[in-house]
Amino acid sequence: MSVDTPRRIVLLRHAKADWNEASDHERPLAERGRVDAPVAGRRLAETGIGFDLALCSTAVRTRETWKLAVHALPQRPRTVYEDRLYEASLGELIALVNETSDEVSNLLVIGHNPGMHGLADALAGESEGDVLSRMNRTGFPTSAFAVLAFNGSWKSVEHGVARLVDFWTPHA
Repeated sequence: MSVDTPRRIVLLRHAKADWNEASDHERPLAERGRVDAPVAGRRLAETGIGFDLALCSTAVRTRETWKLAVHALPQRPRTVYEDRLYEASLGELIALVNETSDEVSNLLVIGHNPGMHGLADALAGESEGDVLSRMNRTGFPTSAFAVLAFNGSWKSVEHGVARLVDFWTPHA
């Protein structure tokens, strides 16, 4: 696969989590999250993107989101549960994306805010229509996802390299 291959990265924020006595990492989904996650999965399927790899934070709420969303996809991608996605800085998120094999055309990242919003905003050198302003206006709520497209190697992913082509939120 050429490093000039068109690639897509989809950033999915976990569904709404419950606030309980558990540590932040162990917080489960709230009832609304259990409803919204499958809806996000169906909307991901409607994009027509065939994911080659899913990177999912190890936090309970991200794993539960992925478990509920993946059933709607026509094909389950290889999934890697990645500790470094939890509480990752923008630099750490870019470094994780840079580690992706160039055999991967379409990458899905299931993570947290402010990371997912920050990464989408940083990578989006341009956007289609009002997609970027819509994303920034809503603040990347739970179960939302952004679709970014770029050409090149994953190692070349940096600020402004991608085009934000879609942004979806379940309660728009």
